[in-house]
Amino acid sequence: MAVMRYVILQQDRKLLFVEMPADYAYQLSALNLRLNKEIDKLTAEQVPSLPQAIAECDGLDLLQESLQITSGLDYINELESAFSAIREENYPLISLLTEIRALQAQLEQWYEEEGIA
Repeated sequence: MAVMRYVILQQDRKLLFVEMPADYAYQLSALNLRLNKEIDKLTAEQVPSLPQAIAECDGLDLLQESLQITSGLDYINELESAFSAIREENYPLISLLTEIRALQAQLEQWYEEEGIA
């Protein structure tokens, strides 16, 4: 049985709950912190808005039906799509995309090995 961990992100007043394999949750948190640190350096016009990582936890029971848990792979795929759409070919975008895609590849391999679709 796979051990999962949850990364809680906040954007304005909205919370996002991302379910990650426990061994990779810290990578998502670190990536989020780096993206938020570097995003202001991008000069493109269409830069995505990012939530801030605010917490990690081992167990999560959502008590409001309006809240949902997003799979880590779905979240990282959306993140990669948003950043690859930016029309800029300078640092730090290339570096950030490389980090996003590295975590994306690790998650794809993990989900494949675990047999989780």
